[in-house]
Amino acid sequence: MVERGHVLVTGGAGYIGSHAVLALRDAGIPAVVLDDLSTGRRAAVPADVPFVEGDAGDPALLAEVLERHPIGTVMHFAGSIVVPESVEKPLAYYANNTLASHALVEACLRAGVGRFVFSSTAAVYGIPGTLPVDEEAPTRPINPYGRSKLMTEWMLRDAAAAHGLKVVALRYFNVAGADPAGRAGQCSRAATHLIKVACEAAVGRRPGLLVFGDDYPTRDGTCVRDYVHVSDLADAHVAALRHLEGGGEGGVFNVGYGHGSTVREVVAAVERAAGAPLSVRIDGRRAGDPPELVAGIARITRTFGWRPRFDDLDTIVATALAWERRLLETVG
Repeated sequence: MVERGHVLVTGGAGYIGSHAVLALRDAGIPAVVLDDLSTGRRAAVPADVPFVEGDAGDPALLAEVLERHPIGTVMHFAGSIVVPESVEKPLAYYANNTLASHALVEACLRAGVGRFVFSSTAAVYGIPGTLPVDEEAPTRPINPYGRSKLMTEWMLRDAAAAHGLKVVALRYFNVAGADPAGRAGQCSRAATHLIKVACEAAVGRRPGLLVFGDDYPTRDGTCVRDYVHVSDLADAHVAALRHLEGGGEGGVFNVGYGHGSTVREVVAAVERAAGAPLSVRIDGRRAGDPPELVAGIARITRTFGWRPRFDDLDTIVATALAWERRLLETVG
């Protein structure tokens, strides 16, 4: 494997990828972004970061990019992430997530790239039997999105064993918030994440908010999720990179805070930040929604020394709402 310093960030113009690029840049680590702009925004990539528009599963383009730039690590964010859409279009998800990842891994091996940090998901666990869910829990995804990510994890694990590729797979829980300096945030055209949707309602982009189920066996009847600030998640990627660069072993790592908030608690936090009530309507449960999903994070804190900076629901919501107001002013 060739030891080189640049990081190729696939999907670096998207929500999480753009924050990872900022974290790399802030750490003085040179990055190159590859994004097809199907959901990302060119404006999300800083002007001084090299940008290539194209498909992260295109073998010819990958070979060209890896030859042109001294890439030592790939951070792979590119892919499709909407769970209901994955049920409707499973083959598209296997193509865009699993098959494209196969092409990327193969290109990395051909080019001598030694390290790979993969954007995985807590969806690989399905509906866990115990909480908090740690990395040794059974992986039983209940939708094509989760299965497509798990298949990529398997592929990377096998490539690591056969070819010496150093791999970290980060299993995200519920990512939310925006860069506190206002440099990046979530710009999804049809957002489904609760905090994003609630903040859109708070600034008038939506008429109100649907809550799916209020009869769960939780402290207030609504689902509990482990919300992690996107900038803390970006920091976890830099920590993973440093770990691999220092000769550390690869593996899978949860990224969350180890505690959760209910839907009602999120709504209350958005109302506090906005200074006004939201229009909320209770709807029926969604199929496959577990009552509670909270990360076990002992492994990532012990192995990487990762410590979150924004572990506070009001802080997460405040940054998300500030971003929505910024979008309203700049986009309308």
